[in-house]
Amino acid sequence: MKTTLRFLGAAQNVTGSRYLLEIDGSRILVDCGLYQERSLLARNWDVFPVPVDSLDAVLLTHAHLDHCGYLPRLEKLGFRGNVYCTPATSEIAEIVFLDYANVQAEDLALKKKRHERESRRAPYPEIPLYSERDAIACLPLFAPADYGKPVEIGEGIEASFHDAGHILGSAMIRLTISENGTSKSIVFSGDIGRRDKPILNDPTVFGEADYVVMESTYGDRLHEDPTDIDSLLEDAIGSTVKQQGNIVIPSFAIGRTQEVLYRLNRLFMKQRIPRALVFIDSPMALRVTEVFERHRELFDAEMTKLEREGHSPFHLPNLNMTASVEASKAINNVRSGAIIIAGSGMCTGGRIKHHLVSNITRPESTILFVGFQAAGTLGREIVEGAKEVRILGQIYPVKASIKQIQGFSAHADRAELLRWVSGLTRPPRQVFVTHGEPESARSFAGFLSEQTGWTVSVPHHMDTVTLQ
Repeated sequence: MKTTLRFLGAAQNVTGSRYLLEIDGSRILVDCGLYQERSLLARNWDVFPVPVDSLDAVLLTHAHLDHCGYLPRLEKLGFRGNVYCTPATSEIAEIVFLDYANVQAEDLALKKKRHERESRRAPYPEIPLYSERDAIACLPLFAPADYGKPVEIGEGIEASFHDAGHILGSAMIRLTISENGTSKSIVFSGDIGRRDKPILNDPTVFGEADYVVMESTYGDRLHEDPTDIDSLLEDAIGSTVKQQGNIVIPSFAIGRTQEVLYRLNRLFMKQRIPRALVFIDSPMALRVTEVFERHRELFDAEMTKLEREGHSPFHLPNLNMTASVEASKAINNVRSGAIIIAGSGMCTGGRIKHHLVSNITRPESTILFVGFQAAGTLGREIVEGAKEVRILGQIYPVKASIKQIQGFSAHADRAELLRWVSGLTRPPRQVFVTHGEPESARSFAGFLSEQTGWTVSVPHHMDTVTLQ
C-alpha cells in the first residue's frame, strides 16, 4: 500500500502534535493537538490541509492539550470518525477540553477589552476555537482501546497502544500496514516517560519498527538526579514550617500534582517532614485525581503496594481537597504550617495567584516550583529573581523564599531517549525526530545518528514523506 506521512505539527517546535497518514485512500490523524507557542497560535486557525470529513480516524497518544486539544475544533469542522485512545486518556481529555473551553472564554473577554483600549486587532479571529458545547459534542467519538490489544482501523491497517510512562493513560502507538503477505510498521512515541517514575510503569520498549516518529523535548540535555527530589522537598518544607510560614506549590493538574502527593506521602511515612496540612486547590487536579483512582490497574508495583496496604497518597489523613471558591478562600486564613498545591503550574491563571498574593510578601513562606516555567510567564519572572511582580493587577514585593526543583520532569532526557530507541534489535529504515525546539531536535538527531549510524531526519512543518 502506498503510504505517505505529513507533519502537520510538532515539527521543529514542541506543540501542535499532528501527523497525517494517507494509506491507499485512507486518512488517519495521529494526535490532534493545539499549538501553544505564542508565535504559532495563528496555526490553530489555519484551514485544515485535507477535508476534515475525509479523515477516517484519529489516534491519540495522550491527553495533554498539545496532543489532543484540537479535537473539539476538528469535530466542529465536520469530523465524524472514531477517536482511538486508552480509556484513561479519553476521561482526562474530557476534563482538558472543558477546562480549555472555559479558559478561552475568559481570555477572550480580557483580550477584547485590551485590544479595544489599544485600538488593535489580533492576527486571528477574536472568537473561541471551540465552546463548552463543542467540547461535549466530540466526546461520543471516543473509542477506548486497551494497552496491547490491536484495533483494526481499516482494511490492512492495525493499531496498538503501549504504555508510554508519561502521564496516566499515555501511549505509544504502533501502526502495522499489511498487504499481500508483507507488512510495514510505524511507531509514534508520543511523549516518552522516564524509568522509575512514581505511580506509573516504565515506558514500553519496541524490538522492531520500520519507521519511528519520536519526540525530542529534552533531546539536547540531561535531567538532574531524581533521587535528590525527596531531600530538596524535605529541606524546603522543614525550614518553612520551622519559620511558621506556608509552602505554596504551583503545579500542573495532570500528573505533576499526583506525583507531588506521592512524594509528600513517602516523606510523611518516613517522618522526614512535619505532618503539615496539605491543600489541593485545583478543581481540575481534583477531577484528574479521580481518574487516577478509577484506573488503579495502570499503577506500577510500588504504588499498587501502597494502595493495598492502605497508604494511598490520594487519601492522606491531613489532605484537604478544596473544590469550592469559599473553601479556596478559607485557606488564606491558615498563616503557617500549610502546603498549598494549586494551578496553574506557571502561575498564568487559576487559584495559585490568590495564594501568591497571601504569601509572596511573607519572608517566612516559600514559593516552591516543581515544573518548567516558560518565558513570559509570572512563574518565570519569580524564579528568575524579580524583586516585585504584578499579580491580579497589583504590584507585590517578593519577600518569600523562592525555590525550584527540576527533577520532576515527565519527559525523557537525551540519554533516556537514546536508551528507549536503542531497544530496536535491527535498524529502522528511518527515524523522524519531532516535538522539540529546533536546537533540541537537531541536536538529538545528530547525536542519535552518530551513536547508531541510522538514517535520522528532522522534518519541517508540512513536510511529506513516502514510507516505502
